Amino acid sequence: MKVLVLTGPESSGKSWLAEAVRARFGGLLVGEYVRHFIEQQGRDTCYADIPAIARGQLEWEDQARAARPPLLILDTHLLSNLLWSRSLFGDCPAWIEQALLERRYDLHLLLDPQGVPWVADGQRCQPELAERVAFHRACRDWLHGNRQIFRDLGGDWAQRRQQALEAVAELVAEPRAG
Repeated sequence: MKVLVLTGPESSGKSWLAEAVRARFGGLLVGEYVRHFIEQQGRDTCYADIPAIARGQLEWEDQARAARPPLLILDTHLLSNLLWSRSLFGDCPAWIEQALLERRYDLHLLLDPQGVPWVADGQRCQPELAERVAFHRACRDWLHGNRQIFRDLGGDWAQRRQQALEAVAELVAEPRAG
């Protein structure tokens, strides 16, 4: 099983690209639990919600991992929970980063916020490009600092799609270990 994660700031194309990858290569796609949580609760999140959101994301991921698809596509993972918690509330429960580091991910596609427009959807809260650039930098710093395999994706929508499909084609063509 190859595990692919799409990560980066909001409105950079993660969900759209995750679906494009699934359409091209098959596999199992896991969505973003926090969207489900906000829809269920009908309110903005608070710091007290962070553990429940992280546990929900892990539960969805674990259910998908248990199915052992050849390609597991994660629209997001705990890195977003970690960075959003720190960004919005100035803190994050320590267990979230530890849980993230205990899992294996084969490739992260890190999406740049520049080159595509921000689109309001009722849940997004970073309309300013500078905020999204800072979030992108925090993602890159974490991935690099924790020696995670990642590829930067940028450009317009067509360029992002092409870069993503090429990266995943390389990923699924790699021989499986052991």
